[in-house]
Amino acid sequence: MGSVTDAMIFDLDGVIVDSEPVWEEVRRAYVALHGGRWQPDTQHRLMGMSTGEWSHYLSDELGVDRTPEQVATEVIEEMTRRYAKHVPLIDRADQVVRRLAARWPLGLASSSPTRLIAAALAATGLTDAFRTTLSTEETAHGKPAPDVYLAVAETLGVDPARCVAIEDSSNGVRSAAAAGMRVIAVPHAAYPLAPDAEEQATLVLPSIGDLTDQAVEAAATN
Repeated sequence: MGSVTDAMIFDLDGVIVDSEPVWEEVRRAYVALHGGRWQPDTQHRLMGMSTGEWSHYLSDELGVDRTPEQVATEVIEEMTRRYAKHVPLIDRADQVVRRLAARWPLGLASSSPTRLIAAALAATGLTDAFRTTLSTEETAHGKPAPDVYLAVAETLGVDPARCVAIEDSSNGVRSAAAAGMRVIAVPHAAYPLAPDAEEQATLVLPSIGDLTDQAVEAAATN
């Protein structure tokens, strides 16, 4: 094949499932219900945070009258209820993942809690497409720190420099780039990349359907 890519590592939210608007809706309602105040930059700050990080942020910074532990439990319970009704798969993302899994080992590096990762993959029929999955719940720091990408690469037994990461958010791009990976960004229309994150992306695609073998190879050799 002559490929310089040994593995691909996907983000979940915003790449495979269109869950960022659901997260925003659930957390906005939760903040309003519990006496907090949503800020103009809150959603962008939250994207990529681990469960521990965003639960403390809602409790400590936004003024929610619940402990971080209560925040995490109650928000995740509501997200689980939403997923039980409907997991919003991004157009053809499941087909794209399957096609790429036939050629490269795939890992998943997600800010979602472990139980939501499992629910989303089961609902989209992709559980067996990934050789390893990891939540930032299980790492010291969430995105934009590189922890989760480095841990997934280590589990796959590959050099991070020979991995291509697929991300949608600014913090996700920063995280994978900090891990030394080439990053293909597929930004969500509602959450465009910050200029510094766009500069760190090796390739920016308009949709997940544009994520072809050729795009991966172009990013790996860029």
